[in-house]
Amino acid sequence: MAEAPAASRRAEEAGSRRRAEEEAEAAAAADGDGDSSVYTSEDEGTEDYRRGGYHAVRPGDTFKQGAYVVQSKLGWGHFSTVWLAWDTAHSRYVALKVQKSAQHYTEAAMDEIKILRQIADGDPEDSRCVVKLLDHFKHSGPNGSHVCMVFEFLGDNLLTLIKYTDYRGIPLPMVKEICRHVLIGLDYLHRELSIIHTDLKPENILLVSTIDPSKDPRKSGVPLVPPAARAIEPPPRAPAAPSVSSGLTRNQKKKIRKKAKRVAASTSEGNGAVASADTDESDDKGDLSTANEGSPSEDGDRKRGGGPRRGSKGTRKRMAMEAELSCKLVDFGNACWTYKQFTSDIQTRQYRCPEVLLGSKYSTSADLWSFACICFELASGDVLFDPHSGDNFDRDEVVIAINS
Repeated sequence: MAEAPAASRRAEEAGSRRRAEEEAEAAAAADGDGDSSVYTSEDEGTEDYRRGGYHAVRPGDTFKQGAYVVQSKLGWGHFSTVWLAWDTAHSRYVALKVQKSAQHYTEAAMDEIKILRQIADGDPEDSRCVVKLLDHFKHSGPNGSHVCMVFEFLGDNLLTLIKYTDYRGIPLPMVKEICRHVLIGLDYLHRELSIIHTDLKPENILLVSTIDPSKDPRKSGVPLVPPAARAIEPPPRAPAAPSVSSGLTRNQKKKIRKKAKRVAASTSEGNGAVASADTDESDDKGDLSTANEGSPSEDGDRKRGGGPRRGSKGTRKRMAMEAELSCKLVDFGNACWTYKQFTSDIQTRQYRCPEVLLGSKYSTSADLWSFACICFELASGDVLFDPHSGDNFDRDEVVIAINS
């Protein structure tokens, strides 16, 4: 009897994530800001740094009695923020995903951990092309108790690779090599574990290395940030000061944000992705990549704004052509089992299969539909299904009509 309330909460959470993303998309459209993706802006704002929300994290902060030292921010999502951290016990970089503290976010994190542990237990040799959960724990702060997940540090997501080619696609031999790794991961999930990812898209597939080697902390030689010299939790702190722009119009605020991003881009090398922050989306984006976590990634629509700004087009394309193509599936915040599904509200719209659009039952074939859409996008640089609604029809009906 306990299963029903948990499943109901999970379904409600999926719906709330979709609504949050669609509202953000509508706001971005109203702003006319075609350069920003729903969860790829530089910061997540201040309003959710409150009881039940995000934990305020700064470089130098330590977690789990000093086991992990925060280095820099990788990304953020509706559920969490994701940070590059140094694992002091194993002398390696990891992606640290810090969940919001409200009870329903905690329950969603525990569901994700259950799936990630099953994945890790069945892949001791780390050969199945799926992100590896290294550790998880709870961290207490002024906003509550936050579930934290530690993932292996990975590189850029496939959307970033597409951007490096200026949305012109990559050669078919490269597409085939990427697809080989994705299919190894899907075969493992589907055939051996009966797990459905339910949100497969370019943002949720990460290369094992960054496309630009200078963005990989393992190769760039950037010095480690030491642990901060404080023994107690810092007081709640907003990541940005909202009062500065309190009297400005929406367009003025947007111009200031864009100018700040340009200044930051000129002074910062940036970070690679990691396993998705609900994947989530990341600051590169890049990810979370972790943990995506670069996403963590959210349901709903995905905007295709922006792209790597550093270097000439020729330099970026050369980096893309020379990229290491080994990759892994990430972001299992929406995953389920074939025999235990939490909601019918799955998949990002551009990768949503017909059975889900029609409200029918779905299974592992839902992931394969998304995979086929990704194959087309890698080869062409364009989204296969990116419908627009009209006065007498919605976007889902357009996709159904195309496939009729």
